Amino acid sequence: MSLLGEGVVAIWNGIRPEGRADFYEWHNREHMPERVAIPGFLRGRRYVAAQAHPEFFTLYETRSVDDLSGADYLARLNAPTEWTRRATSHFTDTARSLCRVALTAGVGMGGWMMTWRYDDAPAGDLKDALRMLADAAGVTGVHLCITDHGASGMETEEKKGRPTNAVPGYLVMVEGAGDREALEAACAGVSIAGAERGLYRLQYVRSK
Repeated sequence: MSLLGEGVVAIWNGIRPEGRADFYEWHNREHMPERVAIPGFLRGRRYVAAQAHPEFFTLYETRSVDDLSGADYLARLNAPTEWTRRATSHFTDTARSLCRVALTAGVGMGGWMMTWRYDDAPAGDLKDALRMLADAAGVTGVHLCITDHGASGMETEEKKGRPTNAVPGYLVMVEGAGDREALEAACAGVSIAGAERGLYRLQYVRSK
């Protein structure tokens, strides 16, 4: 499989200009190392928009979906650092979903990521189409994730300082490790009604 575990935290956000430099330093030096240190959290990645809104997409992979509502993660969410409070106060257009991995296939992680986020389950068997897409030229991974609304809706101290505008019900991700054009060509036939699509480029990775 391509993802490391059975749980995912997916976050989309913009950042106000006055908070941009601080966001990068906080995310690189405190936030992502802190998150990946939580038991059950295995890897974190940050992507920046190539053709997408909002500007950033952050993905955390966890061993189990249970880690998303576990005591260790909740302890961190309820004790945000002062740097976290300051950095997240500049967030805009935030969408955040804590998900169960329904499908992951492929040969590994890629430097490009196409995301689709949406609320209604598509007609037909999307899993079969994604499995076929995993073998397309330029594609290294395909993933389907379904939101755990109970875990996503938990109120925490960190959430109070970072209001969430949306909690997408479903997430599809397709990764590519070749040219951008190769991934776009492979994804050209993917059509999901009501989905918001974005193309992102990898900026930073932090593993356990």
